[in-house]
Amino acid sequence: MVTTAPTRGRRLTAGFAATAALALSIGSGLVLAPSAEATPPGNGKDVTATLFEWKFDSVAKACTDTLGPKGYGFVEVSPPQEHIQGAQWWTSYQPVSYKIAGRLGDRASFQAMVNTCHAAGVKVIADSVINHMSAGSGTGTGGTNYTKYNYPGYFQDQDFHSCRAAISNYGDRSNVQNCELVNLSDLNTGSAYVQQTIANYLSDLLTLGVDGFRIDAAKHIDAGELGAIKAKMSNPNAYWVQEVIYGAGEPIQPSEYTGNGDVDEFRSGTWLKSAFNGGKISDLSTWGNGLLPSDKARTFVDNWDTERNGSTLTYKYGSAYTLANVFMLAHPYGAPNVYSGYAFSSNDDGPPNGGTVNACYQDGWNCVHAWRQVANMVGFRNAVAGTAMTNWWSNGNNAIGFGRGDKGYVAINRESGSITQTFQTSLPAGTYCDVEHGDYANGACSGTTYTVGPDGKFTATVAAGEAVALHAGAKLGSTATPTPTPTPTATQGTNTATVFYSTTKNWSAYYLHYAPTGGTWTTAPGVAMAAACTGWVKSTVSLGTATGLAATFNNGSGTWDNNNSANYALGTGNVTVKDGVVGSGDPCATATPTPTPTPTATSTTTGASFAVNATTAVGQNIYVVGNNASLGNWNTGSALLLSSASYPVWKLDVAMAAGTAFEYKYIRKDAAGNVTWESGANRTATVPASGLVALSDTWRS
Repeated sequence: MVTTAPTRGRRLTAGFAATAALALSIGSGLVLAPSAEATPPGNGKDVTATLFEWKFDSVAKACTDTLGPKGYGFVEVSPPQEHIQGAQWWTSYQPVSYKIAGRLGDRASFQAMVNTCHAAGVKVIADSVINHMSAGSGTGTGGTNYTKYNYPGYFQDQDFHSCRAAISNYGDRSNVQNCELVNLSDLNTGSAYVQQTIANYLSDLLTLGVDGFRIDAAKHIDAGELGAIKAKMSNPNAYWVQEVIYGAGEPIQPSEYTGNGDVDEFRSGTWLKSAFNGGKISDLSTWGNGLLPSDKARTFVDNWDTERNGSTLTYKYGSAYTLANVFMLAHPYGAPNVYSGYAFSSNDDGPPNGGTVNACYQDGWNCVHAWRQVANMVGFRNAVAGTAMTNWWSNGNNAIGFGRGDKGYVAINRESGSITQTFQTSLPAGTYCDVEHGDYANGACSGTTYTVGPDGKFTATVAAGEAVALHAGAKLGSTATPTPTPTPTATQGTNTATVFYSTTKNWSAYYLHYAPTGGTWTTAPGVAMAAACTGWVKSTVSLGTATGLAATFNNGSGTWDNNNSANYALGTGNVTVKDGVVGSGDPCATATPTPTPTPTATSTTTGASFAVNATTAVGQNIYVVGNNASLGNWNTGSALLLSSASYPVWKLDVAMAAGTAFEYKYIRKDAAGNVTWESGANRTATVPASGLVALSDTWRS
């Protein structure tokens, strides 16, 4: 694969993509190791989620639904300031004023987001562009008319560096810090007026409740000048993390900036790519050695720059990407940042729907922060806070395991096949929930459990591309005895709902994700539903004083039925949902299940019976797509999900007219919606005059 050289510093205007070559470094990013003044209540909640280019109201919902319940300490939001017009992502990084008037929301929506996130226990980091202004002239997203070097109410020609040329030599400190990053108007940050104007903007954000700042393109500002800006803020102790990209042999180094606050450690991400993509993850035993001090480093797997310039792993790398995030969150080095962006085909692609996230895993939104394998590791990290790495094990290649004192243990398998190993831990004896494959709540686990013996050992078979994670906060029976649900009385008997959901989707698991009317949503993916009777699963919900539910359903691995983004409005008592229709009653009330009716003359009698032998990892499903409307017209978004009931053989019957000749192929989708096509030519078949053409296939790698 050919990749462009990583960009230094940042923000690319159209036509500038991948300029400013960079040796071994990367684009920009953010991950935060909170300093003393930024440490959130509860201790140890040092994980940031960067919701890249999410509208502020969508961020607020994520704080309530996922970030708060999963234990994230911080959310980082994209720049709120007014910027140039355009749909590309990088327009957010060409400010034209310091008004909160970008495409992601106005001042009121920003304030509401901060308040909502704080209520959920999540602090807010604002991405802040203070090195430069725009590259051209025009009208901003908030109506400001500007020309290059003239931004009414803020800056005029004399407020910019006299070097009006693009940076050309990263071996020259003055050229990097006084000339223009891809022709963006470079502010003279040595000017007292410029420093105070920038400080006033950051102080204004503090009045809205912002807890800290990511300083974009900090490498292009002298460290002392940055310190002067911070000193002029209303709260000079506010949390800062700075984007300073490492370049071997360059005069400007990340270590120069640690006096101002934390620094994004780009080398942590390139190291992870080297190990998880072609290297050996056993080499990660020394991850972090030789980099910035742990208490000053924000670590990350990828960010919006590095995923586009190829210097780090991205969502397109499948299980390698997931496992790298698991490793980062489990390891004690630095403070992690989980990057959550969107699918893109062109490096310039802006956010879907202008930044509105109607639902995770739709419209291209990846929602990495909500993946069980990632989100549950935030709880792992919080549970093991303050412990060192212990009990390192590896097979010398691509399978590793390590502990965090007596609080946790993780095993990661990047081999091509499963491994079976007895792992030595320092965990107390007991049974633990594997939070990679189940959710822990009220002393119980919805998935796989492992028993650690008195000697601290447990044995596990870890599938290829998978991990196992145990921690003290997910030890079965370790929580206080839950308060029993009150026995319904005559006045409150309707304040429960038993939700029955039809299994026509043929998912391998079903989850109910709900919020009582006016209440708080469950942590995604929700509550696992149990088998009820043939064709139905169910879950009983206590509503308290609420009169119904807002609900969605999913398979626990990223596939959702959310009623076309409108959620289902469910009442009380026995509620049914089948094929998008809400009803009532108990479909399992009779002792003998209602038999499936014998097909009549109007029933479907012709079509294709698909069956393909295909192995998958957790979160992956197999679909069929083809060249007619019944098969989605080659549109992967309209592909048909096959049933895994006979795994590893996936099956589905599809109605088509007699005599239809068709082409088809199988695809695999992961939890993020990434698509992998099977190899080879299109498969072909013809529907017979009666009955189904039986197709017995094997996935072609």
